[in-house]
Amino acid sequence: MLDVILPGTGGMLPSDTRWLSCCWLESQGKAVLIDCGEGTQIALKKQNIRLGNIEVLLITHFHADHISGLPGLLLSIGNYGKTTPLIIAGPKGLARVTNALLTIAPNLPFPIEFTEFTENNSLEPQSFPSLRIDSFRLRHGMNCLGYKITLFRKPVFNPEKAAALNIPVQLYKVLHAGENITLESGELITPSMVLDGERTPVTVGYYTDTRAFAEIAEFVKDCDLLIAEGMHGDETLRDKIHAKKHSMFRESAKIAALAKVKRLWLTHYSPALANPREYLPAARAIFPKTRTAHDGFKITLPE
Repeated sequence: MLDVILPGTGGMLPSDTRWLSCCWLESQGKAVLIDCGEGTQIALKKQNIRLGNIEVLLITHFHADHISGLPGLLLSIGNYGKTTPLIIAGPKGLARVTNALLTIAPNLPFPIEFTEFTENNSLEPQSFPSLRIDSFRLRHGMNCLGYKITLFRKPVFNPEKAAALNIPVQLYKVLHAGENITLESGELITPSMVLDGERTPVTVGYYTDTRAFAEIAEFVKDCDLLIAEGMHGDETLRDKIHAKKHSMFRESAKIAALAKVKRLWLTHYSPALANPREYLPAARAIFPKTRTAHDGFKITLPE
């Protein structure tokens, strides 16, 4: 199971109604956070998120509303007792930018391991072995990345098969984790003897801060959830939004429809957008399973 939470849904600057856009994904006590603008640690705390569970922090790009909260976030993570390594991954130049920010947050109680993506790269964190992260290049005013998160689920365990083999119940978890066991009789039991097949992975696509283009759909194809930028829904502002290299509601809905994802959440709203739901019908006319997210929006996948 994968819990997905949007602690913040705003773009450019935090407000009294929205924290800056970020995404928390967690499975079995291990978590990934995408982006950390100003005040992100407060937005996370408002959702009762356990900061010590974070294993990977993904940065989309180096504009302030996506990374300026990094020093405070890392200090908060340390204060919550994390001592194991934290992977920070993002575009080329990440280590340089992060180390500059960390001049005001020295002596963290955990080491940082940097991964810099060039364009379309993958990361499989050793500390989160059931997870794969794929990056893809977006079209913004600077090097900016979108991500696809894939959670590989354990195969279906068949307790009837296990009971027929006289396997002690306390060893079920060992087999389900993919390890062999040896019974007292000396018989070797392998996981394939008690499993019924693979489960379909859970996939989440995430992108903000980009002009919409068709290739995005290929990258996020068939995702269980697509979280995408909806800077504004008012089509009279399209040229202004495009000039800043951002996406409109209808454009992200077209990407979702083309990609045949199961559901779409819009996020990263303009500070001038007071009521995103006002423009939801136009997006749903293109992709019916569109929702306008708000701070605290969450889901557990698969439903």
